[in-house]
Amino acid sequence: MIDQNYTGQTVLITGAASGIGQAQTQAYLDAGATVIAVDKQPIRLEHQALSKFELDLVDANSVKQWLHQMSDALLAVDIFLSTAGILDAFQPALEEDEALFQQVMQVNLYAPIQITMALLPSLLEKEHGQILYMASIAGLIAGGGGAAYTTSKHALVGWMRQLALDYAGQGLRVNAIAPGAIETPMNAADFAGDGAMAKSVAATTPTQRWAQPEEVANLSLYLTSPQASYIQGQAVPIDGGWTIK
Repeated sequence: MIDQNYTGQTVLITGAASGIGQAQTQAYLDAGATVIAVDKQPIRLEHQALSKFELDLVDANSVKQWLHQMSDALLAVDIFLSTAGILDAFQPALEEDEALFQQVMQVNLYAPIQITMALLPSLLEKEHGQILYMASIAGLIAGGGGAAYTTSKHALVGWMRQLALDYAGQGLRVNAIAPGAIETPMNAADFAGDGAMAKSVAATTPTQRWAQPEEVANLSLYLTSPQASYIQGQAVPIDGGWTIK
């Protein structure tokens, strides 16, 4: 039986206002965790064990300042779920200007690294700390995003693997989830109008459907559970079979 009791553990989640991050926040609260939730949008969930913060990860200086202001509170973090991310409209390289590329890299890669570096000393001191990054099938293959998005997610997976290798012997467990088609506000454009794009994506997915954010949250709960303690440095796909084609 999987141990879903997170009582006594503190979880930091970015991207907590909607989609996968919101589902993770609710799941960990339901499992007894104390949650520090971060998003650039207002977080509408309410819970006595929930602390909410508005922070736009696109601004590296704001992230740095927030980490400094929160330094004492972040010492309590046992699990970091780096879930926030942005898309680039599946654009090829020549259609992406430098500003867009930098923005995608900041949110999807550098902000997770900034937060990780701030948390790392205390996570190592605990000897049971965990980090779970939200990668993507675009971190495993081409075609899951545009040039900037695919680059950022491949880089995030590389960072995750090196971190997992370097610190496994000190008790840090590091993994990533690689979602495929998940029905979230980030993918709302695919469902616009008659939903032709969403239907096309479902048709080309072996399971013939999109997943719900709660399915990713459930995988998150498992990957940070004691039963998954031998899983290290892995980017685990949850993609309806997309990457087996």
